[in-house]
This record gives sequence, structure tokens and C-alpha cells, in this order.
Amino acid sequence: MSPTTVTTPEEALQAEARPGLLRFLVAGIWFGIVLTKSEAVSWYRIQEMFRFQSIHMYGILGSAVLTAAVSIFVIRRLRLRTTYGDEIHVPGRPMTPRGTRFWLGGTAFGFGWALLGACPGPIYALIGAGYGVMVVGLLGALVGTFTYGMLRARLPH
Repeated sequence: MSPTTVTTPEEALQAEARPGLLRFLVAGIWFGIVLTKSEAVSWYRIQEMFRFQSIHMYGILGSAVLTAAVSIFVIRRLRLRTTYGDEIHVPGRPMTPRGTRFWLGGTAFGFGWALLGACPGPIYALIGAGYGVMVVGLLGALVGTFTYGMLRARLPH
């Protein structure tokens, strides 16, 4: 049996995923460069946004929301499929009285973002750009994620 022979479904998935991981790495590096060049990871730009001193970040966030809305509209309208042929289903999220959790979660996220000066995605770009102090922010994000995972069963969903 040759070393490239696939014997189980798990091995087939792993063999199929390996070439695809390089695409995600390249896309992540490209995204980090775009975030850095657009100053979306700049601590000063983020502080300007939270102090309502500049529209720069609001323009970036607004264009991201608009792009996501148009993308979801197109996916639903054209009934697009994944590369594996599965239909893409984007469930709706109605804002009900229980939607308070979204506002509370968003507020907590915003406070963390304002205090650190970076949200989770740009933390990696900032570390890659040489801002070693952001490792502390990354560790804090990981601790927060782990804590949520431990408390998730006890929280209202």
C-alpha cells in the first residue's frame, strides 16, 4: 500500500483539506495586509472612532455591512451552492424581546474593543506587524473565549 492511499473517510477529508488550507493562509495574510494598509488596525483610528472624532472607521465598517448584506441577498436570490454542491442556507435572526442578548453581547464586545484598541481579527495583523504588546490582548481574548465555553451551559441562549 502506497503512503498516499486513503483508507478511511477521516483520512479522505484530511487529504482533501490540505491543499485548501494554503488558500485560507494566503487569504488571511492578504486580509491582514488590507487591514494594516487601510489603517483599520490602527489603535489611534479606533480611538478616534470611539471618541466620534473621525468617520474613517465608520466608513470601513459601513462598507463591510453593505458588502455582507448584498452578499447574503445574492446567495439567497441565486440559491448559490458550496463547492461541494450543498445549498447555502443563511438563517434569519429576528429581533425579538429576547434579542437583548445581541445588544448586551455587542456592548461587551465594544467595550473590550475600545479598551484594547483592536477586535479579535486585527490582533493577529497587529502581532504580525510587530506590535508584541497585542499578545496580551490575544491571551485575554483566548481566556474570555475559554471562560465563555466553560459557562455556556449556564447562560441563557
